[in-house]
Amino acid sequence: MQHATPRRAPSKVYSSATAALADLTSGIRLMSGGFGLCGIPENSIDALATMPIDNLTVISNNVGNSGRGLAKLLQRRQIRHAICTYVGGNPDLEQQILQGEITVELVPQGTFSERIRAAGLGIRAFYTPTGVGTVVAEGKEVRMFDKPCVLELPLEADVAIIKAQRGDTYGNVWFQEAARNFSPLMAMAARTTIVEVEELVPLGAIPAEDVHLPGIFVQRIYQGSHYRNEIEILKVQGITP
Repeated sequence: MQHATPRRAPSKVYSSATAALADLTSGIRLMSGGFGLCGIPENSIDALATMPIDNLTVISNNVGNSGRGLAKLLQRRQIRHAICTYVGGNPDLEQQILQGEITVELVPQGTFSERIRAAGLGIRAFYTPTGVGTVVAEGKEVRMFDKPCVLELPLEADVAIIKAQRGDTYGNVWFQEAARNFSPLMAMAARTTIVEVEELVPLGAIPAEDVHLPGIFVQRIYQGSHYRNEIEILKVQGITP
């Protein structure tokens, strides 16, 4: 009896950001990890800024800051709609809102993360008291439990771009400290997740108990380079002699 030769799964490893993002198209819903400038996928954002795509719906905590991060896509008029939790410190976004070039949906931060988590877990909707009686609740169902709660729907995306400190060739990743932020949830809520890492290691090099995001949620991974790891507001505490 002949035995079939096992088929090897296609590699998830790409040579660069350009290669990993090459088939992205205009009009997609794009999630981007990061909090402020902490843990943002710098290489993926830089690559997107060189691509002839626009009309993007971007789902991110904020949309960059003072020309950095996702603000690079704003400056190139690639974003049509933004779903975010914070818009301060971003003159590019402010200008485009005032000129009617972009629409913005502001979401309370806890609701934002829970809507993304709901998408990843297949939860069709949930109720929360956050936002009741404000513009956040306009046009949404409000139901009484122990207190009034507004019905919120999940947030999903076509593609998520996230950044981690370390990842293996299967896509298991480890984030450094607070740079984890929304990234694992976004990876679960997107149809295609593209991870850039500072260190790409062999499968098995990350202990199972240290895996923050299992590779089952990652479709593409590559090793990034030349990270700036910019600080939004640098504060130095003086020492009194």
